[in-house]
Formats: sequence, C-alpha cells, structure tokens
Amino acid sequence: MTRYDIATAIMKRVPALSRREAQQIFECALQEIAAALSERGESVKLHEFGTFFVREGARRIGSLEGEGAGFRRRKTVNFRPSLALRQKVEKR
Repeated sequence: MTRYDIATAIMKRVPALSRREAQQIFECALQEIAAALSERGESVKLHEFGTFFVREGARRIGSLEGEGAGFRRRKTVNFRPSLALRQKVEKR
C-alpha cells in the first residue's frame, strides 16, 4: 500500500475532500507520528492498530583490525500490534 492508496481511501470516506487535501491530512499525520517518535521519544498508540515505540539498544563493542571499536547506543522504532489487528490478520 502506498501513500497515494491511503490518500485515496481517505478521500473515499470523506467525499468533501479533494485528493490534495486528503494527501495533506495524511502527510500531516505521518509528520506528527515521526516527530513524536524521533524528537520527543514518545510512544504512539493507534486504537485497534498497535503501538509504535522507541527502544534504545545497548552499547556494543565491535572489532576494527584487531582493536576494539565501540559503537554508540542506537535507537530503533518498534511496533507492537494490537490484539484486534492480530485477530484480523490471523483470520486471513
């Protein structure tokens, strides 16, 4: 599914919106989700869909030509699906 597909679905559900307005609404929602995760480190919970959250990994040591090279802790975005989403996926 692409951004275009999602904007089209929004437009079909709200016929008063143009395609451009539907795309702007979707882009705004994505920007808010990204800002919450990356800038503020918050979790994002979407009802009956799931939760996006940031997890910070441990600092680890690698090897660089025989010498230990340290890697910084890194942050990753993780997703935990809701029970409702899991049940819908399992039905298929």
